[in-house]
Amino acid sequence: MISYDDIMMRKIVDLPEEQVRKLELLCRKEKIYRAEAVRRAVEQLLRNTSARGLQAYFGASKTRGDVARHLGKLRKEWNHRK
Repeated sequence: MISYDDIMMRKIVDLPEEQVRKLELLCRKEKIYRAEAVRRAVEQLLRNTSARGLQAYFGASKTRGDVARHLGKLRKEWNHRK
């Protein structure tokens, strides 16, 4: 059985040039890779944000706690558009 803790996710993230520049400086100073800096930033965001705040960040409030129901509703909308 695979737990969520065992799953790694790769994402492409667009950042403004100024953020990339500052991120590079931070990574050199801390002697870490950019991916590690991003992981640390996400961890800090998650640690310092309430569950309600996280719903706003990640759109979970739209699911009302039932992701499968929400996805089913979206798929029905897609089928009607075809």
